[in-house]
Amino acid sequence: MLAVSYAPTMAPARASVSMSVTDKITAEPMPWTSSEISDQAGLEALAKKLNPTVGFWDPLGIAQGQKETIGWYRHAEIKHGRVAMAAFVGYCVQSNGIHFPWNLQAPIGGVGPMASLPTISFGDIAAAGGPADQWDALPTAAKLQILMVVGFLEMWSETSMVLELDGEAHYVRGGKPGYFPKLSRKDEAAFPHPVPLNLWDPFGFTSKMTPERKEKALLAEINNGRLAMIGIFGLISASKGLIVPGLDGLGITPYSGEVMAPFTASDASLPYVEGMLKVVGTLGY
Repeated sequence: MLAVSYAPTMAPARASVSMSVTDKITAEPMPWTSSEISDQAGLEALAKKLNPTVGFWDPLGIAQGQKETIGWYRHAEIKHGRVAMAAFVGYCVQSNGIHFPWNLQAPIGGVGPMASLPTISFGDIAAAGGPADQWDALPTAAKLQILMVVGFLEMWSETSMVLELDGEAHYVRGGKPGYFPKLSRKDEAAFPHPVPLNLWDPFGFTSKMTPERKEKALLAEINNGRLAMIGIFGLISASKGLIVPGLDGLGITPYSGEVMAPFTASDASLPYVEGMLKVVGTLGY
């Protein structure tokens, strides 16, 4: 079973299309030199390991696609599962009013625009309501910083040069789905400012695992990610007043905003946001 996601359209022919910021666009077939899952038989075997009861279930016919498409979907599922696990835990933490004890922003210096910044603490953000209301309450600059970091991490994970320096390949070229390149490095891809920890496994726990233990942990990660994707959407749906069995009696704080809109009226100074806000609430849901 694979998470439903939007995949890039793959041409019927075996021509390869660049999926990485450093790959060259070419009409020549690219070799698949790894042992990563690339066909229906591999997906069926993986499904039985993940959940012997449900087994292989492929309503979208993903297994009938090309090996590049299978690699794309596997990577998308693992990545979305990791984000959903972080989101689910974060939603629970924020819903219970847990927050950092210091300020999110405060005046800096005695002159200039930063000297007049209002003081906003994490407690102020936590008091705004549920997790979605807390996002809306963030200053525009804070939202942009978060989105820029996410964009950078996405770009970094797609860069073939960095993957090759780590001894890996892009996931549509036979690379390991879910692999995130190192941030702490001393090779030609090292950052000007030292980065002490990696995003994935910053303390090196998985490097100490046996191959058997690591395989079991990776299977658990996929299963937990699938549950987390269902869980976070259940929490969001319940906050919008939809009936979600098991969550309706938990007292989840209602949210009156638009969960699919990253910006609100307080961010109207940004380009295109004003036009986006005119569409919110007119789409029939």
